Amino acid sequence: MQPAQIAPRDRLIVALDLPSVAAAEAMIDRLGDSVSFYKIGYQLGYAGGLPLARELAGRGKKVFLDLKLHDIGNTVARGVESVAALGATFLTVHAYPQTMKAAVEARAGASLKILAVTVLTSYDDNDLQAAGYGLKVSDLVEARARQAQAIGVDGIVSSPEEAAAIRKIVGHEMNLVTPGIRPAGSATGDQKRIMTPARAIAAGADYLVVGRPVVEADDPKAAAEAIHAEVAQALG
Repeated sequence: MQPAQIAPRDRLIVALDLPSVAAAEAMIDRLGDSVSFYKIGYQLGYAGGLPLARELAGRGKKVFLDLKLHDIGNTVARGVESVAALGATFLTVHAYPQTMKAAVEARAGASLKILAVTVLTSYDDNDLQAAGYGLKVSDLVEARARQAQAIGVDGIVSSPEEAAAIRKIVGHEMNLVTPGIRPAGSATGDQKRIMTPARAIAAGADYLVVGRPVVEADDPKAAAEAIHAEVAQALG
C-alpha cells in the first residue's frame, strides 16, 4: 500500500509485547476501536499468540507478525507459507539476501507483505563492531535497503533515524516501518535509536510501532489517541 493510501489511524501499530494471550486480549479490549493494527512478536507468539493473529485478522484488524525469520531458504519459505495462511498483513525477515529472496518467492499470490529488518534499534555502531561488522549502522541499513528493493521485498524495518535516507533510496515503492518510537517524555528503555511520532512521520515513516508507551500507560487508549493526534498533525 502506498503512503497516500494509508489511513492515518492505521499508521500506529501497537506491539502486544505481553506475557500471555489473556493479557493481550485484555489490552485489545481496553484499546477498543482506537487501534486497528497490532504486532505480535516473540514473547506473545511463543506464549500461544499465533492463533490470536488469525482471530484478530478475522475481526478485521491488521496483524504484524514480527518473527524475524532467518534460516536456509527452504525453511524460510515454508514458514512464510504458514504465516500467510494466518491472514497476517506483515511478516518480518532479517535482511540477508538469501532469506529475503526465499520469503518473497514464498509469499507470491498471497496478501502477506514481507518486511526486511535492517539493523535492530537496540544496536549502535559499537554493537555492530562487536558483532564483526565493518560498517556503521547507517551504511549497513542503506546497503540492506538497496538489496531489499532489488529483491522485491515489500517494506523496510529500520529505526526512525534512518527513515529519511531510506526514503531517498526506495522512494515510495516500499513501506517504511519504524520501531523505536517514543512520545515526548517516555522512557527510552533498551532502545538506542529513537524518535517521537511526529518526527518519524516527517522523516518519511509510513507505520510507527509503539509498545511500552501504550501498553504500560495508565490509560492505554488515551495514549494511543494522543499518538494518532500527533501523527495527524504531522501529516498536515
